[in-house]
Amino acid sequence: MFLSILKAYLIGICASAPLGPAAILVIQRSLSYGHKTGFVTGLGATTVDTICATVSIFFLALAEEFIQAHQNSIMVVGGIIVSIVGFCMAFSDPFRKMKESDSQARASVKDYVQAVLTAASNPGAIFIMMALFAFFNVGPLEHDMTVAPVILAVSAGSMSYWFFLSGGFSHIRHHLNLNTLLWVNRIAGIIIILIGIAVFGEGIFKLWT
Repeated sequence: MFLSILKAYLIGICASAPLGPAAILVIQRSLSYGHKTGFVTGLGATTVDTICATVSIFFLALAEEFIQAHQNSIMVVGGIIVSIVGFCMAFSDPFRKMKESDSQARASVKDYVQAVLTAASNPGAIFIMMALFAFFNVGPLEHDMTVAPVILAVSAGSMSYWFFLSGGFSHIRHHLNLNTLLWVNRIAGIIIILIGIAVFGEGIFKLWT
């Protein structure tokens, strides 16, 4: 059981590690507003990872069939959501709150929800989680009390990753001036917009062909 929990913890870290829209969002929030906001944003991605882990354990075959059947529609909707998040990042003033008061105390539900929507818009997230469970040879587990520690371990691994990532970039921000941070914010937003457009375009193309 301990080995399964350890593997699940590593799965949580590995699932969070790829540099996608959610990671870029966490980095941008950490650079602009500090560690707390970056970590709260990361918790949004952790929520999606936890859901994916639960689905992977209990509904592996059913989830895979559903996602494959609706993958193109998910990509279209996901692309729109990601593009909107990127647009808001690129064309907003990320330092307005910093000018009002200490940015370290400005973590909000909005940051969390944006991260949830951004991470959930990726139809490949569930497949990554399934592949990691298969790679680490964890599950399917019986529907008993052994499942909860494994899911919690995945969440803990994901949270650990976002905690240290947001902390690291929050530390870097003190060595950058506001103009540099502004351009980081804009570039990150543009990258997310391009990713969203690419995902949307691919989904539309596959629906029409």
